[in-house]
Amino acid sequence: MSQPTTPDPVRPRTAAPRKHRGGAWKVAYADFVTALMALFIVLWMMSSSQGVKEAVSGYFHDPKGFTSRRGAGHANSGEGLPVQAGNVKLVREQIEQALHRVPEFQRIKDHVQVSVTGEGLRIDLLETEGGLFFVTGSPSPTDAGGRLLQALGAELGAMPNRIVIEGHTDARPFRNAAPASGYSNWELSVDRANAARRLLHTSGIRSDQIVEVRGYADQQLLESTDKNDPKNRRISVVVKL
Repeated sequence: MSQPTTPDPVRPRTAAPRKHRGGAWKVAYADFVTALMALFIVLWMMSSSQGVKEAVSGYFHDPKGFTSRRGAGHANSGEGLPVQAGNVKLVREQIEQALHRVPEFQRIKDHVQVSVTGEGLRIDLLETEGGLFFVTGSPSPTDAGGRLLQALGAELGAMPNRIVIEGHTDARPFRNAAPASGYSNWELSVDRANAARRLLHTSGIRSDQIVEVRGYADQQLLESTDKNDPKNRRISVVVKL
């Protein structure tokens, strides 16, 4: 009697080995994206201003030293373009653009002078007979003067440069005060400069950024041919080189 045959166990079919696909296309794609980004950077640099080119070049030549000179190394230490001999005109344009954003600027622009001197960038706020930036005969800023100084503070506070504030008056004696007594042009010029300092501090100027507050009374006249010209009554903000 023959033994029943046992059927062979069903063997699972072995899956065909997957073919390994190369990643060469990824390398080629990465190279393409890198080249495209480099092209965009070159095109951007070609169309940028001279100040931007100098900033980028300075960073790549000396990243640590350049960051320190820009004042961007620590929080609240200034991140704007510093005023230097080579870029002072560019900074002047930036400040003028910031002042144009003040609502009253079109009305008062003829009384704001931005100039370059041996000391640095000078911003003069020239008074009118009726008192444009400060109340006549008072160290209190007008609304227009306050807004302009606040706009200046926001712009200059982003720079690492030191700042000097000057107060000037015309030659008319203040309320007939004598040189040795009373509240004279000396006190008025200093008080106006100090009032400007307080406003600048409230709008972005750092506590250690203003290094001098000067009061000149009528000793540095802008219009020397007419010592009583109201333009001699002015506040000067000097951004030192």
